[in-house]
Amino acid sequence: MASEAAHRLDYRTIKPTIGAEVLADKPALLSGTHAADLRALLEERGVLVFPRVDFSEAELVAFTRTLGAYAPDRKDEGVTPISIDPAGGRSADYTRASFFWHFDGYMNAAPILASILCAKVLSASGGETEFCNTYAAWEALPEDRKRQIEGLQVVHAMAGAQRAVDPEPSYETLQQWLRVPRRTLPLVWTHRSGRRSLVIGNTAVNVVGMDPLESFELLVWLRDWATQERFRHSHAWSLGDAVMWDNTGTLHRVRPYPADSGRLMIRTKLAGEEPLG
Repeated sequence: MASEAAHRLDYRTIKPTIGAEVLADKPALLSGTHAADLRALLEERGVLVFPRVDFSEAELVAFTRTLGAYAPDRKDEGVTPISIDPAGGRSADYTRASFFWHFDGYMNAAPILASILCAKVLSASGGETEFCNTYAAWEALPEDRKRQIEGLQVVHAMAGAQRAVDPEPSYETLQQWLRVPRRTLPLVWTHRSGRRSLVIGNTAVNVVGMDPLESFELLVWLRDWATQERFRHSHAWSLGDAVMWDNTGTLHRVRPYPADSGRLMIRTKLAGEEPLG
């Protein structure tokens, strides 16, 4: 019993429908002792906060590997820097789409299971990261709305996300966006667990077979429903915080901050494990 107590994962819930603050130190997290419990808690709570754990780049990669298959963005398998500093070039331009609600990896047959973000440099203003629980949002929908949207399919495309940043793109810019493949996905994802979540966000362009304005109305209604206060957590960063979120059952966005603030996050991702389609 003493051994079980020593290995118990301590945490506190943040809101009834979303979030948990994990009360474990860095050595325990890096050891992998809590890996199974963290994965279960992530599916249950959607977002896990590790206050001021201050992972180095190598430690963040090591921690990610304790939880599942690491999905690096870089050939050297290092972390991904996240910044909108103009010095970052085109990647910084694309990152501005993160100011709007989205999930990651819609082009993947199995979307990214989870992402982990660690704060290295903070902005003096703005820069909070917000999350909403799309499992809880589905579960709380009125029954008539559930019947209306079950079985619907939605086209997701990079152009949808980037148009929020650049509402009147040049034709050349639009062609660049359209080179990125689009995917048609179910509006309601029935997971292998039996639970369901909403598949929405700024990549959602239109509902298949629906009048364009009626489609737009439905997608905006669902976004407002899913992101209302009771399903949402806004994380105000402290230096060294790490946050992990279930990319298959949440949306996220960053609140605006000055591009020249120097704000820098490092990110790792866990590879997808469940197909969506």
